[in-house]
Amino acid sequence: MNGNKPNMPGTWNDPDDAPELDARFFREADLYQGDQLIRRGRGRPKLAHRKVLLSVRYSPEVVTYFRQTGEGWQSRMDAVLREYVQQRKA
Repeated sequence: MNGNKPNMPGTWNDPDDAPELDARFFREADLYQGDQLIRRGRGRPKLAHRKVLLSVRYSPEVVTYFRQTGEGWQSRMDAVLREYVQQRKA
């Protein structure tokens, strides 16, 4: 071991310089339950009725029409189908 070299890195962080852990810090922090990450206070809020991931097949004409309407075309397709369901329930 060389006596001229320090055993530890030359940088030192003063614990008094750490940011204050206030309510906002905890509100925006990630929350873990075991190894699973559960986000709170950040990102999009969870929906009361989550959509179901499903694999379906549509005719090419239907898909082409909705894709040509631009970004959000899948949500518009969903809206049309929801409207159809509501009309049939009435």
